[in-house]
Amino acid sequence: MPTVAPVEVDGFVVRAGYLKDTAFFASGEGDIVLSGQGETKLKLHKAGLLAAEPTIDGKGLITSGDDGCIFLSAADGSSECVAERPRKWIDLIAAGPSGALAFASGRTAWVRFADGREKEFAHERAVGGLAFAPKGMRLAVGRYDGATLWWAGTDGAPVELSWNGAHLGVSFSPDGKYVVTAMQENALHGWRLSDSQDMRMTGYPAKVKSFSWSVKGRYLATSGANAAILWPFFGKTGPMGQTPLQLGTRGDNLVSAVACHPKEDVVAVGYQDGMILMCRFEDNAEVLLRRPGLGPVSTMAWDADGVRLVFGTETAEAGIISLQD
Repeated sequence: MPTVAPVEVDGFVVRAGYLKDTAFFASGEGDIVLSGQGETKLKLHKAGLLAAEPTIDGKGLITSGDDGCIFLSAADGSSECVAERPRKWIDLIAAGPSGALAFASGRTAWVRFADGREKEFAHERAVGGLAFAPKGMRLAVGRYDGATLWWAGTDGAPVELSWNGAHLGVSFSPDGKYVVTAMQENALHGWRLSDSQDMRMTGYPAKVKSFSWSVKGRYLATSGANAAILWPFFGKTGPMGQTPLQLGTRGDNLVSAVACHPKEDVVAVGYQDGMILMCRFEDNAEVLLRRPGLGPVSTMAWDADGVRLVFGTETAEAGIISLQD
């Protein structure tokens, strides 16, 4: 049976995950809890913490806040301020290859390279999402009426992908063939990069705030409905003309967070009442990982081996679920 080890946090858990074997929990109150051989609490941001993301190599944690600072922290608790935009709220960050990172405020995005150089990317409307491609220094920016793809290491013209509406969270598929955005409306939108073909993914009763690619990128799991909706991305047309999987259906209780397993066709599904299920793609078999709590699950992430799942909620609950005794 899965076991749950609670972790004490303060406030809304913005992001939980792993730095190698050390679990981290980043709170909106500005605290970062590191749970490994023991527990360490960092207080880096003067006011609120707005975003957090582990680096590509899994050794560091990038955080930003309403103090305009971007910090890079390690599992041993050491940290440094690597960039700063005084009097700006930095609410979007992304981890890139070779130690690069991206961050945004208002209508401007910046890429900071490992050697400290920075490059600015201006947009006509506010930036809504950031993501690096799985290979190369290519940055996707979600914006109003579409997405823009920049080659951060060169001065070439960007690729503009258009679709009316506000585009927020953005992600590349693991094979780099597709870009998908979560929209302000209750829908996803995607583009096939080989020919800019549009893909609409609709029917959600609520906004999609969480999405996760399955192993090998065959499915994109999403929140926003009373089940985890998994759109198929295998084949030449992506999800178009294919029926998505619906896993962990629970009446009127909406899914608030999803996290695909790193090795198996399995997804962890978190709900607005705090419950967490583990569901298998093949037959929708379910395992209860956590009973309902005090509020919606806000974040989840697996360790590299897929035997531990960290979670956090909007109501200051957090923990580590172990599948093995």
